[in-house]
Amino acid sequence: MASLNKVLLIGNLTRDPELRYTPGGTAVVNLRMAINRRFKDRSGEMKQEACFMTVVAWDKQAEVCNQYLRKGSPLFVEGRLQTRNWDGNDGKKHSVVEVRAERIQFLGQAGQKQEAPAEEPQSAPPAGGERQEGPVLGPESDEVSWGQDMTEDMS
Repeated sequence: MASLNKVLLIGNLTRDPELRYTPGGTAVVNLRMAINRRFKDRSGEMKQEACFMTVVAWDKQAEVCNQYLRKGSPLFVEGRLQTRNWDGNDGKKHSVVEVRAERIQFLGQAGQKQEAPAEEPQSAPPAGGERQEGPVLGPESDEVSWGQDMTEDMS
């Protein structure tokens, strides 16, 4: 039986990245994203709803995200869904679904600390037709390469 576990998201961070290190010294960062959906309801009224997801990145990718991203930063994430289960201190079983990042692209300019609110994702290139660029971070990459803004191709 065929299966596919692939996630593509464009959204904004709802808070600053949360970087930590495992006991073995491996960097891991949690990125909390808001992904907005705008649509017309049956009466023709414009509506907006948001989906909030946690994206997890590891190693060099985690460190670079922590260095460049801030609350409100727009980004494109390609990854897969993963489920974590654990027993809490209260004895209850807990479960969470997260996105394990395989590729992250910053949609703002290189080194720019974004201040846009999470409710307002950037969905179009800046006025004047200029393209913004951001780094493309792969899961096995020790280097950061700067790629083109994906919002143009995804609209």
